Amino acid sequence: MKEKKSLIFKFLRWMLWLFYPAIKHEGTENLPDESSVIVANHSQMHGPIICELYPPRKSYTWCAGQMMEWKEVPSYSFEDFWSGKPKTSRWFYKILSYLITPLCVCIFNNANTIGVYRDRRIVSTFKNTVNRLRQGADVVIFPEHNEEYNNIIYDFENNFIEIAKLYYKKTGKELHFVPAYIAPKLKTVYYCKPIRFCAENPIEDERERICNYIKKEITERAWNLPEHTVVPYRNIPKKYYPKNIPREVNKNEKAGC
Repeated sequence: MKEKKSLIFKFLRWMLWLFYPAIKHEGTENLPDESSVIVANHSQMHGPIICELYPPRKSYTWCAGQMMEWKEVPSYSFEDFWSGKPKTSRWFYKILSYLITPLCVCIFNNANTIGVYRDRRIVSTFKNTVNRLRQGADVVIFPEHNEEYNNIIYDFENNFIEIAKLYYKKTGKELHFVPAYIAPKLKTVYYCKPIRFCAENPIEDERERICNYIKKEITERAWNLPEHTVVPYRNIPKKYYPKNIPREVNKNEKAGC
């Protein structure tokens, strides 16, 4: 059944498509034939935009559920986007967080998203995720959080691996996770070889095994690309954006090695 979208959202999406550069996909042969979970670096707003405008196939993206709720957008958006602003200007961003609420609710409830919550509503997150996978769609997750890992990605919150446990209970199938590196500066998304959930292993071991593999694959894929600026998870000044070249390589070059 085709999902209805509001006319306002369709117009906003069209405007975004008009001005946002086209994105290429490399390594799509690594996407399994069946639905899977694509795990990628966030690249600030670029990751969600690219997944909405240029998915390689039908997919739904995990997003902050608070951005879908009228009462929760102001406090969440201020804390997440602007809490680090100077005290003298925070009043402006407090007002702005209320002004953007209607727009956020419209966009996040009409886009191909699945709301993610950190309270009892998390049950609906996993239920909706498994339903989308069973319908044949992919699910895209950006699991980075505010803890540095290397010059390519931030560390992961690993509870998303629970999807595979629930999916296995519902279907008897072991879910694949596909690492993906989003490089806005290269206008490309790079897909790496997937890793399959092993239902026989303890879930704690699977969280560590799968997340470590994904972080390693994304990092190495980025390091092996031509030099470019990495768009980091955190919203920091552009002058502090890192390069993809490994730190040890940079040191060797400076030393004349």
